[in-house]
Amino acid sequence: MKMFGESGYITEVRPHSDAEAQGLKPGDQVISIDGIGPTRRNTWIFYYLYYRLAPRPLVKLVVQSPGEPARPLEVKAKVQMNKRIIDLTDTIDLNKYEREGDDDELMSAQRFGTFGDDLIIWKMPHFDLTRDEVDVQIDRVKKHRALILDLRGNLGGAEEALLRLIGNLCDHDVTVGELKRRKETKPLIAKTRGDGGFKGKLVVLVDSESASAAEVLARVVQLEKRGVVLGDRTSGKVMRSRVYPHQMGLDTVIVYGASVTDADIIMSDGVSLEGAGVTPNLVLLPGATNLRAHEDPVLSGAAELLGVKLDAAEAGKLFPFKWRALNR
Repeated sequence: MKMFGESGYITEVRPHSDAEAQGLKPGDQVISIDGIGPTRRNTWIFYYLYYRLAPRPLVKLVVQSPGEPARPLEVKAKVQMNKRIIDLTDTIDLNKYEREGDDDELMSAQRFGTFGDDLIIWKMPHFDLTRDEVDVQIDRVKKHRALILDLRGNLGGAEEALLRLIGNLCDHDVTVGELKRRKETKPLIAKTRGDGGFKGKLVVLVDSESASAAEVLARVVQLEKRGVVLGDRTSGKVMRSRVYPHQMGLDTVIVYGASVTDADIIMSDGVSLEGAGVTPNLVLLPGATNLRAHEDPVLSGAAELLGVKLDAAEAGKLFPFKWRALNR
């Protein structure tokens, strides 16, 4: 499920699941989940509660298909119990751990679509690249006259990757904003890569799940008048945090960590994005019928802005959805 504007819609249904058997389909609007209506503010709570804190075997939904009345559904979920302690010295546990890592790598892969020399589409799921890796991707991108940077669903990531990408997209040093901590404030500056960067036309795609570094980059593109931001209002979650990794044990090691918020970022126009998000230059949302047909009118509209013909059906096939594996 994803929020589009202020409404939640089913975007994917796992094949052979009870949800599929019950007739749940992409494009169905979710009116309520166990009696509670989904909103932009509470969607993350559903995921945290149902996938981590208190998984439940049955979920009661009220959904509405395009052109039909609302209907109740009771959907059975697949609940898997994990081990309380994973022994990475044991072959079975280690294999499972490695497969999960392979899954993570697959889900976070940078993906591209090209249309001759005219356009390249870069679907960037996370800001998890090093400075050198950002440069490598930009060297690939700058062979084209225009770039669509697809940050839909991008939850953010490393500050280093954010600053290097901004430096590759702008021909001058950019003061992104001020990092505001409890006792100090300091500027956040992206140094330009100069002639090594990308100088073509730019469209940035965002949605309700674009967060953190993705939001900051989109707002910099607007403030610097570097390109057009298109899509849906972003999530408004830009507080900077630091991760503190820890471990305990000797023969059997338990790895854990804590993420602690340490700063807000005040953009160069003096405004914080926290709780507000980025409003696109052009708001463009898919409808229920687009979701049902797996069409992508947002990507299609971005290509049209750059003079490239790409219908919504073809756009929807460029970056197919990836499911995480079950029954490891």
